[in-house]
Parts: sequence; C-alpha cells; structure tokens
Amino acid sequence: MSFRHLTQFDDLSMEDWDALYQQTSDIMEHPEAYTDACHGKVSCNLFYEPSTRTNFSFQTAMMRLGGNVFGFADPNSSSVSKGESLKDTIKMVSGYADVIVLRSPKEGAAKAASLYSDVPVINAGDGGHMHPTQTLTDLTTIMHLRGSLDDMCIGLCGDLKNGRTVHSLVTALARFKNIKFYLISPRELAIPRYMIDYMNAHNMRHVEVTNLDAVMPQLDVLYMTRIQKERFTDMAAYERNRGVYILTANKMEHAKKSLLVMHPLPRVNEIAVEVDDDPRAVYFKQARYGMFARMSLLKTLASRPRIEPDPVAIGELPVCHNSRCITQTELYLPPLTEEIVGKECCAYCGHEIYPMENIADEDV
Repeated sequence: MSFRHLTQFDDLSMEDWDALYQQTSDIMEHPEAYTDACHGKVSCNLFYEPSTRTNFSFQTAMMRLGGNVFGFADPNSSSVSKGESLKDTIKMVSGYADVIVLRSPKEGAAKAASLYSDVPVINAGDGGHMHPTQTLTDLTTIMHLRGSLDDMCIGLCGDLKNGRTVHSLVTALARFKNIKFYLISPRELAIPRYMIDYMNAHNMRHVEVTNLDAVMPQLDVLYMTRIQKERFTDMAAYERNRGVYILTANKMEHAKKSLLVMHPLPRVNEIAVEVDDDPRAVYFKQARYGMFARMSLLKTLASRPRIEPDPVAIGELPVCHNSRCITQTELYLPPLTEEIVGKECCAYCGHEIYPMENIADEDV
C-alpha cells in the first residue's frame, strides 16, 4: 500500500482498498495476532468538533494494536483557544506523533493539515465534506455481510446536503459495478450539485426522491442519516426537516429479507428503537467493524517513515468562496485548485470555483 495520507477515499487505489480489507478481515478473525502491531507508536487525535464513535473507535483501535494515544476532544482545552493556527498545531504535534487523526468542522481541514505534517494525516470528518474512515467502515460492513460491493440498489436517506458520510460513500462506490442510488431527502437537503456532477461523470445511476416508503421494496442497502442540527444556520429550516424520515417496524415489513439497514450514528429519531431487534438492522455491528477497519488503517500508516513536507506557497486571499472551507479562516493556505469532472474546483473542499458575481447563497 503506497498511500501516505487519507484525506478522502480517492487517496486509495483499488489495490489499497483490497489490501486494507483483507488485512481488516484478518484482524477480525485473529485479533490476538495484532496486539503488538503498533507497539511504541503514538497517535495524536485532534478533534475540533464533538465526536463519540469516531474518537472512541480510533482510540480503541490504537490501544488494541499496542500503541498510545494523546490529543484533545475540545479545542478550547488547547492552544487553539489562544489563536494557534492549524499549521502550527500540526507542525507541533507531528513532531510528537507517528500519525495524526483530525476532525474539524472546516471543510478541507485534513487536506490543509497534510501540507504541513511530517507524519500521515487521517481525515476523521471535515465539516459536511468527506469522512473517508466512515466509508472504510461502510464498505467493510457491506462486504463482510453481503459478500460483494457490486450489483446493489442503495438508498441514501436524510440530510444529503451536509452528509459527509454520504458524499464519501458515493465517491467510493463509483469504483464498483452496477450500483443504483435512490437519493431520499427533502428538497432543501438534496445532495449537492457537485456530487450530482460527480455521479453523472462516472455514469452512476441515481434517482432523487422525497418518499422513503415508495422505494423500500427495491433496496438492498438502506443508509439512514440524521438531520444534522449543527450544520444549520437557519433553525427554522432545521425544524421544518427534523423527523421527516423515521424508519419503523411497519416500514420494514415492505423491505427485502436480505436488506441491510445502516447508519453512521449517532441517531436521533430517524430509526425507531423497535427496529433494533430486526436482524436486518446492522448499525451497531457497523460501528464495531469500523474499529477493525481503523486498526488496519493505523497499522499501515503509523509505520510510515517521517518525511518533512516540501515548502508550499503562502496564500493571500482564498479563491474558494465556500464559507465552510478551511481557506476562509486559515488565510496563509496556498490557493490550490483541481479539475473535478471537468470543472475548476477548490482542492480543499471540492466546491466549484465561480466568479464572485455568479455566486448564489446556496453556493456559500
């Protein structure tokens, strides 16, 4: 496996994914063989945003490998509260750790961190952008329980606009065959335009719908997500959309016997507690499989040699106008762009770059 950082799932080749999955499967079957795999290694977990499952999953993954963990779960308890930049934090902790696990509300934060780190950086979620280790979890769950990632109909339900787990999963599934998506959301929480462009460019079949009940019988996988209150600036919009989709035992009666019901967690009220006892509800298994997937990832990256990154240009003004992009607050970042499905986009957050006069409210 040749990748150094995991800032988005596209950092992995198919060969990397296959090798990680095979190693994950071996860890699941023979955990005792990996108890010292990271002996003497140290992970730094920097969580600028609240997390339970992802933070605990990474911590237990490293401890089960025989390594150690330090970091913070509240930036107010660190020098960040004094105004320390992301660059300085990363330069400092990369001198202490063998691998950095970063979660941030700012989109593109992990990409930015990778420019300055002497050690591998793992994206544990960057705002509403990407969550590649959740994608490792999701693919591991489907592969382990279904036996294949090809030939399936998957429903993505809930907040698809801000759902970084959904965005990561869609980009990952572009590599597999005969996938059809039902994109189930309220219209104001529909999947972003750049994700639709991505799906069209990769010939991924998809249908946008607002009714969960109508598509239940077609689904092989139902991926539920919560309506994310923390992503809303307009609380009236949140109130309009919360509780719009609730999976119940009655709805499950119309689904396939082989259906897998998944959820990145935490849930609020989008899956009724009564569904937990249905054998098709696999979201708690999914969380456990995620720990094994992260063990595989940490084992691979924590052993990478330290490499001082090449110097990068000092930015002046961000070219990206996405208000949630890391470039809006860390103004020293170089204005990096890349072509995504034929459009010039911000290399940090993936949003298309428009002239200022063409920018609408929904683009920022």
